[in-house]
Amino acid sequence: MHLDLSADDVLTTTRSVRKRLDLDRPVERSIVEECLDIALQAPTGSNKQGWQFVIVEDAAKKQALADIYSRNFQKYAGVAASNEYEPGDPRYDQKDRVTSSAVHLVENFHRVPLMMIPCITGQLDRVPTFQAASAWGSILPAVWSFMMALRERSMGSAWTTIHLMDGGDAEAAEILGIPHDEVTQAGLFPIAYTVGTDFKVADRLPLDTVLHWDEW
Repeated sequence: MHLDLSADDVLTTTRSVRKRLDLDRPVERSIVEECLDIALQAPTGSNKQGWQFVIVEDAAKKQALADIYSRNFQKYAGVAASNEYEPGDPRYDQKDRVTSSAVHLVENFHRVPLMMIPCITGQLDRVPTFQAASAWGSILPAVWSFMMALRERSMGSAWTTIHLMDGGDAEAAEILGIPHDEVTQAGLFPIAYTVGTDFKVADRLPLDTVLHWDEW
C-alpha cells in the first residue's frame, strides 16, 4: 500500500524500525524488487554501479545470520553502555528506548520475513580515505533510497552493522556465498511491513550544534 507521502515526509519519518516490524506478515518479492529498482537510481561514483544486494528468505540462513548478530551484540552492548550522554541531550532521553528496541531486534531477528545485505565492489579494509569514501558514497545512498522506498510502501527496516564485527562478515559471506575478498558488506537489514505507519520526526541535536560556516 502506497502512503502517498511527500518527499519531505518520507525524508523526515523514515526510521530504523525494530519493535514495530510485523514478523508474521509475508513480504512479496515483487515489492522488494520494486524498491531496489528505485535504489538503483541513487548516485554512484564514476557511474561504476558496483553495488550488489543479497536478499535472504531461507529460514536456516536467517537464523545463522541472526546468531552472528546476537553474538556480536553482546560484545557491542558492553562497550556502548559506557557511552553516556548528559541530561538535557536528546540522546540521553532516548537511550533507554533505543536499548530496548535494539534488544528486541536481537531476540527476534531470525523471525523477520526477509534480510538484506548490500555489498559494494572492493575490499575496503585499510584502503586510502579517498577510495573508501568513494566506495561508501556509492552504496550508502542506494541503501537509504531503498529504506525510503520501503517506508512509502508501509514497510520498514533498520540499519545495522553489528554482524560485521570480529570476522562476522566473513562468516556471513560463507553462509551466503558472497565473494568476501572481492566485495565489502555494508550492513544487515531486516525487511518487513510495519505495525502502523504513523512514524514521526525524531528529536535530534539542534542544527546550530553541528553546523559550521567557512571554518570549524
